[in-house]
Amino acid sequence: MKNYISTLSVTVITKNEEDRLPLCLESVKDLADEIIVLDSGSTDKTVEIARQYTDQVFETDWPGYGVQKQRALEKASCDWVLAIDADEALTPELQEEIKTLLDQDVEEVGFYLPWAVTIFGKRLDHGRSARAPLRLFRREGSRFTDAQVHETVVLPPGKARKMKGRLLHFTHRDFGQTLYKNAHYAWLGAQKRYDVRKKGGLFGATLRGILVFLQVYFVRGGFLDGRVGFLMAVMYSQGAFNKYAGLWTLYRMEKLGAKKDSQL
Repeated sequence: MKNYISTLSVTVITKNEEDRLPLCLESVKDLADEIIVLDSGSTDKTVEIARQYTDQVFETDWPGYGVQKQRALEKASCDWVLAIDADEALTPELQEEIKTLLDQDVEEVGFYLPWAVTIFGKRLDHGRSARAPLRLFRREGSRFTDAQVHETVVLPPGKARKMKGRLLHFTHRDFGQTLYKNAHYAWLGAQKRYDVRKKGGLFGATLRGILVFLQVYFVRGGFLDGRVGFLMAVMYSQGAFNKYAGLWTLYRMEKLGAKKDSQL
């Protein structure tokens, strides 16, 4: 029985995560006072699995990552919220660190949880995989941005710090999913920049792709992750190029459409 000073809500958004969701929920079940799952149209056993851990399972449409995570947050009722993805899981060390947090009166309003990305059978500790996303925060005064992808948490005034325990992240099932997510996120990023009228050309897209590779592989030490580290640096580079190349195509089609209209 949990008897901590503070309470914890765990929120998860899902779609077709039957293979990864059990590990995720197993890693939080002994910490959480409530688990909230929002599913957006799974056709596998995701919903059935979620209901083995909680009765707060809701089936919804898909409005984008930021809006969906905000919906889940609005259903939470505890002091703290752990917004974890279905392809993530807490290590035992991180579980103990969160238990300690819940049993203390701390001044922080948020905590960054350092990733331990595992992909193609390799745990990556360098490059962009060394990031620490903001996943744990005080519920009151916090909210998610409404970004379609790469949403962020807006915290109330106060300090945030990084925990030491690792957050396991099983980011891609196979290379096909790597290609799909890379292209999908790049296109969403292009549309987001187009909507706010940011500019971009093909030369700039090419330069960004090169700079991202150099940053990930050399500056952030991606080369230390071996051949998988090289592959991921290339994929990040490709994603950066595709995002700004996509932005260029949107402006090009806009210009061609305006020219066509003027000739009518």
